[in-house]
Amino acid sequence: MRVAIMQPTYLPWSGYFGLFNYVDFFVFLDSVQFERRSWQQRNKIKSSSGSFFLSIPVLSKGLREQKIKDIKIDKESKFFEKHIKSITQNYKRTLYFEEYSNEIFHKILNNNGNLCDLNIQLILTINNFLGIKTETCRSSQLKITGKKGHLLASICTELGATEYISPPGSKEYLDQTDIFETNNIPIKYFQFNHPVYTQQYNGFESNLSIIDLLMNCGDESLDILKQASKIN
Repeated sequence: MRVAIMQPTYLPWSGYFGLFNYVDFFVFLDSVQFERRSWQQRNKIKSSSGSFFLSIPVLSKGLREQKIKDIKIDKESKFFEKHIKSITQNYKRTLYFEEYSNEIFHKILNNNGNLCDLNIQLILTINNFLGIKTETCRSSQLKITGKKGHLLASICTELGATEYISPPGSKEYLDQTDIFETNNIPIKYFQFNHPVYTQQYNGFESNLSIIDLLMNCGDESLDILKQASKIN
């Protein structure tokens, strides 16, 4: 069983879903410390003047070293109104805006105030659009211990993984431990060669939120993700 482990990010980029689709089981890593101004609370979309961030304000005063699963959204900021307006203004002329926007907006508007819950709900909604059927769980639901490589290996062992599929950014610290070898779990690295597809506005911008691909390419999106995905 191929397992991937990633933090739940906000409207993730296309490579996140390429990895999601490649594995048999995907673990949302919600039991580690939250990093402010990270992809956990923001992502980019495209406008006529270039890409820009959609960021979710969170409550942080007096709340240092919180776990991802415990982060609360600052609802007084009314971020949901701003994000829905920005997405609508910049994607309403795409071929698939009407098909996907209502359900995405419904999730954003009806969030329960927990950032992790919102991110996961949006990811699973987009998985459904794409046709990704990978099983999932949260790391906070598992009986695991350790940090970094040892934590990831503990998750894989708990799930009975036969392969751990890692993003290339984790290679540096995974090379510093033999815990996966000790547990007879081979590590393979997922490579996403960002595809070029039809976008609105002039030029092509990569590394945007998945909604850019989805609203421009619709039913072709999963095939595009598959073609861009490989293992090293």
